[in-house]
Amino acid sequence: MASLWDDLDSLVNTPSSFSAPAGERGTVKPKADFDAGEDAVALRKAIEGLGTTEKTLIDILTHRSSSQRQLICAAYQEATGRTLLEDLKGDTHGDFEDLLVALITPPAVYDCHEVMRAMKGVGTKDSVLIEIFASRSNQQIQALCDVYLKETEKQLMLDLKTEVSGDFSKALLLLAEGKRDEGTTVDADKAKEDAKTLYDAGEKKWGTDESKFIDILCHRSIPQLRQTLVEYKNISGKTLQQSIEGEMSGELEELLVAIVKCVKSVPVYFAERLHESMKGAGTDESTLNRIMVSRSEIDLLDIRAEFKKLYSHSLHSAIESDCHGNYRKTLLKVCGGDDVC
Repeated sequence: MASLWDDLDSLVNTPSSFSAPAGERGTVKPKADFDAGEDAVALRKAIEGLGTTEKTLIDILTHRSSSQRQLICAAYQEATGRTLLEDLKGDTHGDFEDLLVALITPPAVYDCHEVMRAMKGVGTKDSVLIEIFASRSNQQIQALCDVYLKETEKQLMLDLKTEVSGDFSKALLLLAEGKRDEGTTVDADKAKEDAKTLYDAGEKKWGTDESKFIDILCHRSIPQLRQTLVEYKNISGKTLQQSIEGEMSGELEELLVAIVKCVKSVPVYFAERLHESMKGAGTDESTLNRIMVSRSEIDLLDIRAEFKKLYSHSLHSAIESDCHGNYRKTLLKVCGGDDVC
C-alpha cells in the first residue's frame, strides 16, 4: 500500500478537497423542482400509515441536498408539531435509523455529535477524532466548535484537553483551533527549510523531536505542505509518511500519518477508511455512515474512483456485499452509482 502514497510527482498541482467548491464532486445534488412542503407531506404519510413506507423515506432523503433536508425538517415540524428526527427515531431502528438521522442532521452538527460520541464513556475513540480533525477545513472545524459551544455551553478545546494527553493532545488541539494557514502560494525555500527541519528532527537524530513535526504539519497550508513532502523525499530518500511510521507510534503516529495522507489526497484517505470499515468480520457502521454522509456533497465521486483504483472492485459492490436491507438500499443511493468499468 505504501507505493500508492509515494507518487509525489503530480502532487503539487493537483486540486485539493480542502478547497473544492461544495457540490461539484458530490453524489448527492439538490433536487431541481424542490418543494419542502410536498416532501414533508409524503414523509408524514410514509411514517404515519400502517407500517412505515421505507421506500419513500429513502427516496426523499437521499435525493435532496443537506440544506433542502433542513427545509423539509422545518416544514415537517410546522405541519405535525413534531420533529422529523423524533418520528424517524420512533419509527425506524438500528443502522437504518442512524443513517437517516445522519442525513437530516446539518453537517456541522453531525461532525459535532460524532466528536461528542468519540469523547463519551470510558476511553476516547481517537480514530474518530483523528479522521475528523485531519480531514476538515478551517471553516468546517470552526462550525463544529460553534455547534459544540451552543449545545454544551463549553469550549470544545477545553473538553478535548481532558480527554487526550501528551504529544497527541498538542497536535489534535492545534488542529481543533481551525487556524491552519490558508495561503495558496508556495514558498519553495520555506518548503526546503521545513523538509530539512523534519529530517533533522526525525531520521537524522537519535530519538525524535515530535514538536517539530507537530508544528509544521498542523500549521502550514495544504499547498505548502505538498511542496514540503516533495522536498522531504529529495533530502531523505524516504517519504515523510515512511519516516513518521518508522519514528513514532500510537495515536500521534496515526494522527500525523492521517494529516500527511489528507494533504496528498483526501479522497484516497477516505477510500482507505471506507475499506477498513468493511473488511474482515463485522462492519464499522458508524465510520461508514460518517464518511458516506459527510462526503456525499463534497467529493464522494472522487472517493469512489480512488476506491476502485485501490481495491479493484467498486465501493458500490463493497457496500452491496457488506450491508443488508433498507440500510444497504440507503447507502447505495448515497453512493450514487457503480463504477464497473
